[in-house]
Order: sequence, then structure tokens, then C-alpha cells
Amino acid sequence: MPDEELLRRWEKRWPDCPPIGHELRCERDRWVRFHSLPESKRYPDTEDEWAIVLDRYNTVLDELFAGIDVYVATSDWSGTPVPPERPHERTQWHPGAHHWTSIHTDPDPDDPIYTHVYVSQIPWERGRIDALLRAVADDATAGVLITDTGLQRIYCPYDGGADVILTTSAERDQLRSRHTDWLSAHPAGL
Repeated sequence: MPDEELLRRWEKRWPDCPPIGHELRCERDRWVRFHSLPESKRYPDTEDEWAIVLDRYNTVLDELFAGIDVYVATSDWSGTPVPPERPHERTQWHPGAHHWTSIHTDPDPDDPIYTHVYVSQIPWERGRIDALLRAVADDATAGVLITDTGLQRIYCPYDGGADVILTTSAERDQLRSRHTDWLSAHPAGL
């Protein structure tokens, strides 16, 4: 599918949210946040903790996307509207990705920032994007989102957890009830 068609579909489905992971909490009635480690610990220190982080990421991803294709989108940033060459490690974390769109995310005339979004389409398979998920959990990259090709369900991992947007409040509540130990104690769910 041409990038323009995917962007058109995105804008129709998510008119108030650009395709950037941390921007997608706009759908509060369908949003839930899961933490990656017990007691809301943000960063793993041991291989056992890394195993927990990856298991939590992959468990929810399996529940959302088992047996279907997904879009994986990652972000890079620059001060120009034309994306620069991607750093080698980012191509390793997200192989096969191509430039999808660029968004002027900070209009400061003295220091503009553009978010360049790269996308790939893959069949979902547990563990397939673990290198990318590890980079996210280690705060080496951000702005990642994974969605079904219909753009209905969105998973946005971050260093410390993941934000998930589902199709309905009921679906969100069902997913949340399956993983209550992973929820934040914060009243707003953050």
C-alpha cells in the first residue's frame, strides 16, 4: 500500500492523533497503561527482570495481534522536514522499515523539531520485535507503535510499560482485568 493511502486511512481513523506513540492517549475511554515490572519499577537491572519486561510486552501483543499482520512504526527526530539517514542501530531494531511520514512536532522557529515516522508490515509473531522492545525498555528509542492493519488496536511501548488503545471501553476493561497486577496505582492510571 502506498504511504499516502496508509496516511489517509490513519487520519480518517485517528483524526486528532498523529501516528506517534506518546501522542495516542487521546482516546481515554479506550486506553489502558500496563507497567513492565512489579511495583512500577521503570528499568530492568537483571536478566530475570528483562525476561519479565519482554514477557509482559509480548503477552499483550499476542492477545491483540496473534495470527494477523501488524504495522510497526518507529520514530526518529531532526531539525529538518527531510529525514536524515537513519542510524545503523535503528535499522537493526526495525529492519525493513521505510519512511512513512514526517510531522512538524515543535514549531519553535529557532529550533524546529520534526518527527519522522518509519513503518513496516509484518506477521505478528511473539519475540519477533524483541530487539526493538528492548531498545524501548532501555530508553534507547521512543515513539514506537504497533497496530493491526485495520488501525483498530494500538500498542505503544515505552520505557516502563505500554499504553494500549482498544476498540471499545468494554474491550479495554476485559484486557485490563486480565492483567490487574500490571496496572499503576496512580488514580489516572499513569
